[in-house]
Amino acid sequence: MALPIADPQPRRFILRAAVASLALALAGCQTLVPKGAPPPTGPTTTTPTKPTGPGAGLPEDAERNRVAVLVPMTGPNAAVGQSIANAANLAILDTGGAKVRITVYDTATGAAAAANRALAEGNKLFLGPLLSEDVAQVAPAARAANVPVVSFSNDTTVAGNGVFVMGFDPNQSIHRVVAYAQSKGLTRFAALIPSGVYGRRASNAMLKAAQDAGANVVAMESYDRSAASLTNAIKKLGGPGAYDALLIADGGRISIQAAPLIRKQAGPGPRLLGTELWNTEAGLTASPALHGAWFASVSDTMYGQLANKYRARFGRAPYRLSSLGYDAVLLTVRIAGDWKVGSNFPAGKLDDKGGFAGVDGAFRFGKDGVAERSLEVQQVGAAGFTTIAPAPRGFE
Repeated sequence: MALPIADPQPRRFILRAAVASLALALAGCQTLVPKGAPPPTGPTTTTPTKPTGPGAGLPEDAERNRVAVLVPMTGPNAAVGQSIANAANLAILDTGGAKVRITVYDTATGAAAAANRALAEGNKLFLGPLLSEDVAQVAPAARAANVPVVSFSNDTTVAGNGVFVMGFDPNQSIHRVVAYAQSKGLTRFAALIPSGVYGRRASNAMLKAAQDAGANVVAMESYDRSAASLTNAIKKLGGPGAYDALLIADGGRISIQAAPLIRKQAGPGPRLLGTELWNTEAGLTASPALHGAWFASVSDTMYGQLANKYRARFGRAPYRLSSLGYDAVLLTVRIAGDWKVGSNFPAGKLDDKGGFAGVDGAFRFGKDGVAERSLEVQQVGAAGFTTIAPAPRGFE
């Protein structure tokens, strides 16, 4: 379960059986890919029946607190939602979950309607939604009922005022890899930024990361993901010696296209950097031009254990984001020890400065409601990804 981390040595939660998953949510609104196997073919978790009045649809339960898992169970993101729901159920099984009862609600049929059903059925905590636009629909009703929302989105703009964002924030990934690169003597940075919301956030993060590290951003170019636009942007960044390191703020497909063009334009000198999006892109290792590139992400060490257990139980690989569902339940079970059945969820317990330990490593919620994560730096090689800077075990 998610245990508070003491300073200086963190108390670690040791899973009884195994652990869980990550992927991409550009602004929390895209279909995600699984890591290592075909996606689930359909829901296996049963959603509750429609209530006919307050409290209807679920049996009475005087011994467990009701927690709603709000994820898409139908539509284009159903496989991701199902994977998160399955992992949440695994967390209940692994911990015993004696004081917590989770029920899954389908946000694809209407996030606001799902939230209202969950409230009518007595749920005092929302885990989810996955998409940032669904958070906007769910938050008002949850806030009015004093029910915290622990969202799986990575859109930090929806955080605060009762909404906590657990998704993997690309800003933190960029800060970590830039700081590491600067510590290795790289001081002049360039960036290749896609147009759109993710790109705007990445460019702001790059500028702030360089400033915080005492480095300089000497060039930054955007592109619209067409071959011509990408080639033109790389040419504008400059030739050999123009920069020490270049951030490619995009996923695997574009990075694989961009890397040879960068090497042709700027030579072998610049260190290529990536974001957390690379963590699910095993195909990067097949590109020689990307060998030696660095990126920062959560550790996969404990995820591998849960992925194996997930496969054994459900017959397929989990989506990487399913670790969010697992860790959210671990966090809930940990806090449930001090949560009187039938009372409001003690949201103040989420504000633990020492942080928590989960499948994806140490994390804590800041005053802004965004999960701050402990990230490792990995290097791309022909044989796979190698950890070159381990994630800190806790927070100072």
